[in-house]
Amino acid sequence: MDFIRIPIERQIMSLTGLSLGQLDLENPKGDPGLFGPDSISWQVHGDFTSMLIGGISALMLQALHPLALAGVWDHSNFRQDMLGRLRRTGQFISGTTFGATGDANWLIDKVRTIHLQVTGTALDGRPYAASDPELLTWVHVAEVSNFLAAHLRYRNPHLSGADQDRYYDEIAMIAERLGATNVPRSRQQIADYLEGIRPQLLCDERSHEVIRLLLNAPSPSLLAKPFGALMMKAGIDLLPDWASDQLGLQQRPLVRKLVRAQVSSTAPILRWAVRNGSVQRARRRMGLG
Repeated sequence: MDFIRIPIERQIMSLTGLSLGQLDLENPKGDPGLFGPDSISWQVHGDFTSMLIGGISALMLQALHPLALAGVWDHSNFRQDMLGRLRRTGQFISGTTFGATGDANWLIDKVRTIHLQVTGTALDGRPYAASDPELLTWVHVAEVSNFLAAHLRYRNPHLSGADQDRYYDEIAMIAERLGATNVPRSRQQIADYLEGIRPQLLCDERSHEVIRLLLNAPSPSLLAKPFGALMMKAGIDLLPDWASDQLGLQQRPLVRKLVRAQVSSTAPILRWAVRNGSVQRARRRMGLG
Protein backbone atom coordinates (compact mmCIF):
# COMPACT_ATOMS: atom_id res chain seq x y z
CA MET A 1 0.00 0.00 0.00
CA ASP A 2 3.02 2.29 -0.14
CA PHE A 3 1.82 3.72 -3.44
CA ILE A 4 -1.06 5.23 -1.42
CA ARG A 5 0.71 5.84 1.88
CA ILE A 6 3.86 7.58 0.65
CA PRO A 7 2.12 10.40 -1.29
CA ILE A 8 -0.08 11.10 1.75
CA GLU A 9 2.95 11.19 4.01
CA ARG A 10 4.82 13.44 1.59
CA GLN A 11 1.96 15.94 1.57
CA ILE A 12 1.78 15.96 5.36
CA MET A 13 5.52 16.42 5.76
CA SER A 14 5.42 19.41 3.43
CA LEU A 15 3.29 21.23 5.99
CA THR A 16 5.62 20.61 8.93
CA GLY A 17 8.83 22.08 10.24
CA LEU A 18 10.62 18.93 9.08
CA SER A 19 10.33 20.24 5.53
CA LEU A 20 12.86 22.96 6.46
CA GLY A 21 15.50 20.23 6.72
CA GLN A 22 17.55 21.79 9.54
CA LEU A 23 17.11 19.14 12.24
CA ASP A 24 18.17 15.52 12.42
CA LEU A 25 15.78 14.06 14.99
CA GLU A 26 17.32 10.59 14.67
CA ASN A 27 20.75 11.60 16.03
CA PRO A 28 22.71 11.47 18.26
CA LYS A 29 21.55 8.04 19.33
CA GLY A 30 20.30 7.70 22.88
CA ASP A 31 19.91 11.43 23.55
CA PRO A 32 16.47 11.87 25.22
CA GLY A 33 16.26 15.60 24.55
CA LEU A 34 14.53 17.92 26.99
CA PHE A 35 11.62 15.60 27.79
CA GLY A 36 12.20 12.01 26.70
CA PRO A 37 9.85 9.28 25.49
CA ASP A 38 8.11 8.80 28.86
CA SER A 39 6.92 12.40 28.99
CA ILE A 40 3.35 13.53 28.48
CA SER A 41 4.69 16.17 26.11
CA TRP A 42 5.76 13.43 23.69
CA GLN A 43 2.23 12.00 23.85
CA VAL A 44 0.41 15.28 23.32
CA HIS A 45 2.77 16.63 20.64
CA GLY A 46 3.12 13.33 18.80
CA ASP A 47 -0.10 13.42 16.80
CA PHE A 48 0.09 15.53 13.64
CA THR A 49 -3.65 16.06 13.17
CA SER A 50 -4.47 17.29 16.66
CA MET A 51 -1.31 19.43 16.80
CA LEU A 52 -2.16 21.13 13.51
CA ILE A 53 -5.71 21.85 14.67
CA GLY A 54 -4.45 23.12 18.02
CA GLY A 55 -1.83 25.27 16.32
CA ILE A 56 -4.37 26.89 14.00
CA SER A 57 -6.69 27.61 16.91
CA ALA A 58 -3.77 29.07 18.90
CA LEU A 59 -2.86 31.46 16.08
CA MET A 60 -6.45 32.67 15.93
CA LEU A 61 -6.55 33.16 19.69
CA GLN A 62 -3.23 35.00 19.69
CA ALA A 63 -4.65 37.49 17.17
CA LEU A 64 -6.78 38.92 19.97
CA HIS A 65 -3.82 40.31 21.94
CA PRO A 66 -2.93 43.74 20.49
CA LEU A 67 0.69 43.79 21.71
CA ALA A 68 1.50 40.24 20.65
CA LEU A 69 -0.15 40.87 17.30
CA ALA A 70 1.74 44.14 16.79
CA GLY A 71 5.08 42.34 17.09
CA VAL A 72 4.13 39.74 14.50
CA TRP A 73 2.55 42.37 12.24
CA ASP A 74 5.57 44.66 12.25
CA HIS A 75 8.40 42.13 12.19
CA SER A 76 7.13 39.03 10.40
CA ASN A 77 6.50 38.23 6.74
CA PHE A 78 3.49 36.08 7.60
CA ARG A 79 1.27 38.09 5.27
CA GLN A 80 3.43 37.04 2.31
CA ASP A 81 4.41 33.59 3.58
CA MET A 82 1.80 32.13 5.93
CA LEU A 83 2.87 28.56 5.19
CA GLY A 84 6.47 29.44 6.01
CA ARG A 85 5.36 30.93 9.31
CA LEU A 86 3.47 27.74 10.17
CA ARG A 87 6.49 25.62 9.27
CA ARG A 88 8.88 27.66 11.40
CA THR A 89 6.53 27.50 14.36
CA GLY A 90 6.16 23.76 13.81
CA GLN A 91 9.93 23.36 13.68
CA PHE A 92 10.34 25.06 17.06
CA ILE A 93 7.65 22.97 18.72
CA SER A 94 8.75 19.63 17.26
CA GLY A 95 12.45 20.41 17.73
CA THR A 96 12.15 21.43 21.36
CA THR A 97 9.84 18.50 22.10
CA PHE A 98 11.45 15.68 20.13
CA GLY A 99 14.88 16.95 19.17
CA ALA A 100 18.14 15.95 20.82
CA THR A 101 19.30 18.22 23.63
CA GLY A 102 21.72 20.23 21.48
CA ASP A 103 19.14 20.95 18.78
CA ALA A 104 16.47 21.89 21.32
CA ASN A 105 18.84 24.31 23.04
CA TRP A 106 19.87 25.76 19.68
CA LEU A 107 16.24 26.48 18.79
CA ILE A 108 15.56 28.13 22.14
CA ASP A 109 18.66 30.31 21.87
CA LYS A 110 17.77 31.20 18.29
CA VAL A 111 14.26 32.33 19.20
CA ARG A 112 15.48 34.28 22.24
CA THR A 113 17.89 36.16 19.96
CA ILE A 114 15.14 36.93 17.45
CA HIS A 115 12.82 38.15 20.21
CA LEU A 116 15.38 40.72 21.36
CA GLN A 117 15.13 42.39 17.94
CA VAL A 118 11.32 42.57 17.95
CA THR A 119 10.36 45.88 19.55
CA GLY A 120 8.09 48.72 18.56
CA THR A 121 4.92 50.64 19.30
CA ALA A 122 1.43 49.21 18.98
CA LEU A 123 -1.46 51.03 17.32
CA ASP A 124 -2.69 52.24 20.71
CA GLY A 125 0.69 53.85 21.46
CA ARG A 126 1.94 51.26 23.93
CA PRO A 127 5.48 49.94 23.49
CA TYR A 128 5.93 46.21 22.94
CA ALA A 129 8.81 43.77 22.99
CA ALA A 130 8.67 40.11 22.02
CA SER A 131 10.96 39.38 24.96
CA ASP A 132 8.38 40.78 27.41
CA PRO A 133 7.84 37.97 29.94
CA GLU A 134 4.08 38.59 30.07
CA LEU A 135 3.71 38.39 26.28
CA LEU A 136 5.76 35.20 26.22
CA THR A 137 3.43 33.69 28.81
CA TRP A 138 0.39 34.67 26.72
CA VAL A 139 1.78 33.09 23.56
CA HIS A 140 2.69 29.94 25.47
CA VAL A 141 -0.72 29.57 27.13
CA ALA A 142 -2.56 30.17 23.86
CA GLU A 143 -0.53 27.38 22.27
CA VAL A 144 -0.45 24.69 24.92
CA SER A 145 -4.07 25.08 25.99
CA ASN A 146 -5.14 24.49 22.40
CA PHE A 147 -2.68 21.64 21.85
CA LEU A 148 -4.12 19.82 24.86
CA ALA A 149 -7.72 20.63 23.91
CA ALA A 150 -7.17 19.19 20.42
CA HIS A 151 -5.46 16.11 21.87
CA LEU A 152 -8.40 15.46 24.16
CA ARG A 153 -10.91 15.90 21.35
CA TYR A 154 -9.20 13.98 18.56
CA ARG A 155 -6.51 11.73 20.02
CA ASN A 156 -7.04 10.66 23.63
CA PRO A 157 -10.18 11.92 25.38
CA HIS A 158 -9.36 9.65 28.31
CA LEU A 159 -6.08 11.33 29.25
CA SER A 160 -6.31 11.63 33.02
CA GLY A 161 -6.59 14.93 34.81
CA ALA A 162 -3.30 14.21 36.54
CA ASP A 163 -1.57 13.70 33.19
CA GLN A 164 -3.13 16.86 31.80
CA ASP A 165 -1.68 18.79 34.73
CA ARG A 166 1.61 16.99 34.21
CA TYR A 167 1.66 18.16 30.59
CA TYR A 168 1.24 21.79 31.58
CA ASP A 169 3.91 21.39 34.26
CA GLU A 170 6.38 19.79 31.84
CA ILE A 171 5.92 22.12 28.93
CA ALA A 172 6.17 25.26 31.09
CA MET A 173 9.93 24.75 30.94
CA ILE A 174 10.05 25.86 27.30
CA ALA A 175 8.24 29.11 28.04
CA GLU A 176 10.47 29.79 31.01
CA ARG A 177 13.61 29.08 28.98
CA LEU A 178 12.38 31.73 26.52
CA GLY A 179 11.93 34.23 29.36
CA ALA A 180 8.27 33.85 30.37
CA THR A 181 7.32 34.33 34.00
CA ASN A 182 4.43 33.15 36.18
CA VAL A 183 3.74 30.36 33.70
CA PRO A 184 0.58 28.37 34.56
CA ARG A 185 1.35 24.73 35.39
CA SER A 186 -2.08 23.08 35.77
CA ARG A 187 -5.55 23.03 34.23
CA GLN A 188 -6.88 25.32 36.94
CA GLN A 189 -4.03 27.78 36.57
CA ILE A 190 -4.52 27.83 32.79
CA ALA A 191 -8.25 28.47 33.19
CA ASP A 192 -7.61 31.23 35.73
CA TYR A 193 -5.01 32.82 33.46
CA LEU A 194 -7.31 32.88 30.42
CA GLU A 195 -10.15 34.33 32.47
CA GLY A 196 -7.87 37.00 33.89
CA ILE A 197 -6.41 38.13 30.57
CA ARG A 198 -9.71 38.48 28.71
CA PRO A 199 -10.09 42.24 29.48
CA GLN A 200 -6.80 42.82 27.61
CA LEU A 201 -8.00 41.11 24.43
CA LEU A 202 -9.75 42.76 21.52
CA CYS A 203 -10.61 42.09 17.92
CA ASP A 204 -9.64 44.83 15.48
CA GLU A 205 -8.94 45.16 11.75
CA ARG A 206 -5.57 43.46 12.14
CA SER A 207 -7.18 40.53 13.95
CA HIS A 208 -9.65 40.09 11.10
CA GLU A 209 -6.82 40.28 8.57
CA VAL A 210 -4.91 37.50 10.34
CA ILE A 211 -8.03 35.32 10.26
CA ARG A 212 -8.55 36.09 6.58
CA LEU A 213 -4.97 35.15 5.76
CA LEU A 214 -5.21 31.93 7.75
CA LEU A 215 -8.44 30.89 6.06
CA ASN A 216 -6.93 31.63 2.64
CA ALA A 217 -3.45 30.25 3.28
CA PRO A 218 -2.04 28.65 0.11
CA SER A 219 -1.97 24.89 -0.05
CA PRO A 220 1.20 23.08 -1.15
CA SER A 221 -0.90 20.95 -3.52
CA LEU A 222 -4.41 20.34 -4.80
CA LEU A 223 -4.51 17.11 -2.79
CA ALA A 224 -3.79 18.96 0.46
CA LYS A 225 -6.31 21.75 -0.12
CA PRO A 226 -9.47 19.97 1.15
CA PHE A 227 -7.53 18.70 4.18
CA GLY A 228 -6.30 22.21 4.95
CA ALA A 229 -9.83 23.62 4.74
CA LEU A 230 -11.05 20.96 7.16
CA MET A 231 -8.23 21.72 9.60
CA MET A 232 -9.14 25.42 9.54
CA LYS A 233 -12.77 24.63 10.36
CA ALA A 234 -11.64 22.32 13.16
CA GLY A 235 -9.36 25.06 14.51
CA ILE A 236 -12.29 27.47 14.66
CA ASP A 237 -14.41 24.84 16.38
CA LEU A 238 -11.70 24.35 19.01
CA LEU A 239 -11.70 28.02 20.06
CA PRO A 240 -13.33 28.93 23.38
CA ASP A 241 -16.81 30.29 22.72
CA TRP A 242 -15.86 33.74 23.99
CA ALA A 243 -12.94 33.89 21.54
CA SER A 244 -14.94 32.75 18.52
CA ASP A 245 -17.60 35.32 19.44
CA GLN A 246 -14.98 38.10 19.56
CA LEU A 247 -13.51 37.03 16.23
CA GLY A 248 -16.91 36.63 14.59
CA LEU A 249 -16.22 32.97 13.81
CA GLN A 250 -19.31 31.32 15.25
CA GLN A 251 -20.22 27.95 13.76
CA ARG A 252 -23.64 26.33 13.71
CA PRO A 253 -24.01 23.17 15.82
CA LEU A 254 -24.50 21.04 12.72
CA VAL A 255 -21.29 22.39 11.16
CA ARG A 256 -19.36 21.60 14.33
CA LYS A 257 -20.76 18.08 14.39
CA LEU A 258 -19.82 17.48 10.76
CA VAL A 259 -16.32 18.91 11.21
CA ARG A 260 -15.61 16.70 14.21
CA ALA A 261 -16.90 13.63 12.38
CA GLN A 262 -14.78 14.38 9.32
CA VAL A 263 -11.63 14.95 11.36
CA SER A 264 -12.25 11.78 13.37
CA SER A 265 -12.56 9.76 10.17
CA THR A 266 -9.53 11.39 8.51
CA ALA A 267 -7.07 11.28 11.41
CA PRO A 268 -6.62 7.47 11.49
CA ILE A 269 -5.62 7.51 7.81
CA LEU A 270 -3.00 10.15 8.48
CA ARG A 271 -1.65 8.23 11.48
CA TRP A 272 -1.36 5.14 9.29
CA ALA A 273 0.43 7.09 6.56
CA VAL A 274 2.99 8.95 8.65
CA ARG A 275 5.99 6.80 9.56
CA ASN A 276 8.67 9.49 9.46
CA GLY A 277 7.16 12.23 11.55
CA SER A 278 8.93 13.89 14.46
CA VAL A 279 7.89 11.39 17.10
CA GLN A 280 8.78 8.38 14.93
CA ARG A 281 12.24 9.80 14.23
CA ALA A 282 12.81 10.61 17.89
CA ARG A 283 11.75 7.09 18.90
CA ARG A 284 14.29 5.66 16.46
CA ARG A 285 16.94 7.89 18.03
CA MET A 286 16.09 6.30 21.37
CA GLY A 287 16.16 2.77 19.92
CA LEU A 288 12.41 2.33 20.32
CA GLY A 289 11.63 1.55 16.66
